[in-house]
Amino acid sequence: MTTQQLITQIKKKQSFLCIGLDVDLNKIPQHLLEEEDPIFTFNKAIIDATHQLCVAYKPNTAFYEAYGIKGWQALEKTINYLNDKHPEIYTIADAKRGDIGNTSTMYAKAFFEDLGFDSVTVAPYMGKDSVEPFLAFEDKHTILLALTSNQGAFDFQTKTVDGVELYKQVLKTSKTWKNSENLMYVVGATKAEFLADIRQIIPDSFLLVPGVGAQGGNLQDVCKYGMTDTVGLLINSSRGIIYASQNDDFAQAAAAKAKELQLQMSEILNT
Repeated sequence: MTTQQLITQIKKKQSFLCIGLDVDLNKIPQHLLEEEDPIFTFNKAIIDATHQLCVAYKPNTAFYEAYGIKGWQALEKTINYLNDKHPEIYTIADAKRGDIGNTSTMYAKAFFEDLGFDSVTVAPYMGKDSVEPFLAFEDKHTILLALTSNQGAFDFQTKTVDGVELYKQVLKTSKTWKNSENLMYVVGATKAEFLADIRQIIPDSFLLVPGVGAQGGNLQDVCKYGMTDTVGLLINSSRGIIYASQNDDFAQAAAAKAKELQLQMSEILNT
């Protein structure tokens, strides 16, 4: 999917909501455990109830890998269902990969070619030759970890090197890489006060912003400092939406929570 196609969906749906499909079998409604594939059954119900309210879905691969081959098969069924039934939806493999060049190429093939995701999250620590193999794929996006929402982000990401914070150096350096126009960036909603400086470095790039909802990030602050003329934001909410209820009405409850965010986004887009 191209960036322009994503922007078109944002305008059409009046939403820049991304829903994280982070499925924990200990948290889903217990009656689903009787299903042959409870993870996919849960995801399908959430997708069916919310797809009109969001523009992206983001499965975190750890929540599938933890269940072995059955978990990976559930992930495959989920992305296939999205690509078949809702090809207009942007898909993100939250895998946080990144390794030496030939390994990164294989990671990229796994998520872009085999599974058919539109994008994948990548760690920048190993530098240029670990990221450029992902960037080589046409109409695919690499979402680089820049400034994350967790408390441990302050261990390294905000430390200064020659007077420049590390996350800013990551942003500046990444712009010099081949096919850098295919980059997006992860910036946590709990770091909204940093967005003004970030936009000075990458004024037009899309940002994937986790942390709104359960982690305490504020939507209005993120939009105030991070929004661009083409929106430039994908606001992710996972637990706050998909675990809104553990009863039979779980999908309807998820839709209600997604609708709350979508209405807030529509209001922001029209002010």
